[in-house]
Amino acid sequence: MGKAKLPVNGGSGYYEIRLESIGGLGANLCGKMLGELGVKYLGLNSSSFSSYGSEKTGTPVKGFIRYCDKDREIRVHSPVISPNLLVVFHQALLKDESVLEGCGENTEIIIGLDGGGDNIMGRIPTGIKACYVVNAQQIAMETHSRINVVMLGAMAKVMGFAELEDVNQICEDTLGKKYPDALQGNLEGIRRGYEEIRELAGSVSEYSPGPEGKACKGHKSGEDASGWGYGTAPIGGINPNFGSSVVSDLSPSRQGYIPVFIKERCINCGLCDSTCPDMVFQFAPGKYKDREMMVNKGLDYYHCKGCLRCVEVCPVNALVRGLEAEHPHKEYFLPNQDLVRTPDYYVETGADGYITSESFLTEKRMGGGEV
Repeated sequence: MGKAKLPVNGGSGYYEIRLESIGGLGANLCGKMLGELGVKYLGLNSSSFSSYGSEKTGTPVKGFIRYCDKDREIRVHSPVISPNLLVVFHQALLKDESVLEGCGENTEIIIGLDGGGDNIMGRIPTGIKACYVVNAQQIAMETHSRINVVMLGAMAKVMGFAELEDVNQICEDTLGKKYPDALQGNLEGIRRGYEEIRELAGSVSEYSPGPEGKACKGHKSGEDASGWGYGTAPIGGINPNFGSSVVSDLSPSRQGYIPVFIKERCINCGLCDSTCPDMVFQFAPGKYKDREMMVNKGLDYYHCKGCLRCVEVCPVNALVRGLEAEHPHKEYFLPNQDLVRTPDYYVETGADGYITSESFLTEKRMGGGEV
């Protein structure tokens, strides 16, 4: 334990971290551990808070952490716009360009991969300091830990001012009493994340082109990538679809299962639409048994996070659970016609394997809980 030397930039005097994740991967807890790490073991002042919606599991989560020297006060409590370190917990999040907003020449990026190679979904911005990858999902499964502790170890290595022993200690302080049976696996996950993170070989710009060779729009160093704001948000800055995830891409959150729609069985009762938290089902005027009524036209898999509540509530088994890997071409896929921001992409995803892994089963045996 000692006073860490921060590689701050600009006039703020802060070292700033932004976490980009989805509910269930543990980014909220990871941010809390980073905040406590600075105060307890690095001799720094720190602040940490997260942003997520009411349907936390499976929906977008952001974490914001700031460090500064002990003789300063942290007087900024807004989200981190231009991070020194950007941590993307799952590579599928790179499909949304807003995840990379604010990256510049002083930004280092860590990407959690869901496979064994450097095959990244999406585009990496040009003009950043460095980009690193770590096979977070594979390591978590092999060590019976969770992705958040693997990313914590990787962050410690890239930051350069946090010792592995201090990170282990904050993990033991936070998780040791709550999940004693999982502590050794979590510590092993931290160690492997610390040791196995690797920098992308060659120029980062090799990974930046998007469709037709175009550079990553709005994310070059020095460009304004503010996204929605008071001048660009709809209806004077108000989201007309409040209380929903209509502007978010939930497809990266699926853990391998999707609801499969068998239209011939559907009686158009609407129970699926009533129970769905994410505006997935698309009903439109039509005929059913020669009667004019609202008819289920299909599912918007762009917004489906795979919770399968609709499968549980369907009285006629018109919705059944299916492995996403077995349905690469999703019949009855119908994008929501009321999207405020229509996505210009749709990436087919497959089962990530975690749902049948030993890590998942171990967590269930311990009584659940997101670690």
